[in-house]
Amino acid sequence: MNGGHGAGGPGADAVRRDRLRMDISREACRLFWERGVDATTGDRIARAVGVSTRTVWRHFRNKESCAEPIVTRGAAWETAVLRRWPPHLSLEEHLAAEARRYARAATDLDRLDDLLATRMAVLAATEPAVRTAWLMARDQARRELAEAIAHRTRRPPDDLQVLLYAAAASASVRVLHETVGAALLTGADPEDFADTPHRVARAVRSATGGAVGDPTEAV
Repeated sequence: MNGGHGAGGPGADAVRRDRLRMDISREACRLFWERGVDATTGDRIARAVGVSTRTVWRHFRNKESCAEPIVTRGAAWETAVLRRWPPHLSLEEHLAAEARRYARAATDLDRLDDLLATRMAVLAATEPAVRTAWLMARDQARRELAEAIAHRTRRPPDDLQVLLYAAAASASVRVLHETVGAALLTGADPEDFADTPHRVARAVRSATGGAVGDPTEAV
């Protein structure tokens, strides 16, 4: 007996649901970039995915929210990276190692999602609905950064200085992402931005007055 959840059980159902949400989000972001948000309808998104419009609305509250899974994907990766930051590594060392690991493990679909997320970050400058999703994702990244800063500085997560550091660092990283993304999408050589992990680390160091970035324990 499977309890009525279908083949594979509730866990498999959740995987299929998340996969479909990502499929819808990919096509919605592609259409938003190519046609603009106003010219993209729920019906068009549904046709691109190969599902009914009703299915789209079952997974998303409106067409603009279809961008959220792609937009939040990058922030989720950053969150996971921050949680893995070991005390014996500097931020530069950790981000560079994580970037190399991701480059080795990333699939073609991962790279497509990265491209779409970059496009949405740039589109957010002119599309308020997409900007809402982008800022929501960056706000989540700010909260996680506050947790990391609190841990590294041995302060409470709700300490005012921690919150100020996190706000400043998150804003700096957001501007960096938007600027680099815009440059890459207009034909800049990716090699010119191969040092992005170090740029991010420097932005965090600068925003926190040097309080965050160094190792906190010896090897």
